[in-house]
Amino acid sequence: MRNSGNPPPLHVLLSFALAFAEAATFSPAAASQRSPIRQLVKARVIPDVINLFVPSAKLEVKYSAIRVVNGLLIPPSAAAKTPSVRIHSRRRSPVDLYTLIVADPDAPSPSNSTLREILHWLVVNIPRGNVTRGEELVPYVGPAPPIGVHRYVFSLFRQKKPLKGVKVPTGRALFRTRRFAADNRLGLPVAALYFNSTKETTA
Repeated sequence: MRNSGNPPPLHVLLSFALAFAEAATFSPAAASQRSPIRQLVKARVIPDVINLFVPSAKLEVKYSAIRVVNGLLIPPSAAAKTPSVRIHSRRRSPVDLYTLIVADPDAPSPSNSTLREILHWLVVNIPRGNVTRGEELVPYVGPAPPIGVHRYVFSLFRQKKPLKGVKVPTGRALFRTRRFAADNRLGLPVAALYFNSTKETTA
């Protein structure tokens, strides 16, 4: 059969890439990470916000007593304050610094995301997983979805060196997690997590 020269559809490429990522993490320690990756693909966090990656760290995010898991629906009032974030890494590096990005790719609405992405939090130079000791470039703001169900994506990157003179976004709208990572040579994420939120109704 002659090759038509047309590239394969995106869902086919994602299927092959996902199979490769899961094969690369095939071990008892990594088995629990494969399901979260599938959840990120199913929710289109991959590829809407980040590229497919092989997890080498784990994010633990809590809003008071609420522990964030992929796809959890959290009302804006419950996520208004800065969450506690812990980074658990299975791989040490000479630098051992991280960048954390939280963004909403569904603004102003999931069906019309012309403001993709809204930046909700940006912290760089996080030492040894301690987010409170990182350099906060953009302060945290909680979810405020005007319409529809929005995804709030936590993307974690391992830095190759300390980041200096980082260009701080002038606004929160039209941010691009993928572009920021490329501009600062962060490579692929090492962990990611997301939750959903929708506008609260008033009595």
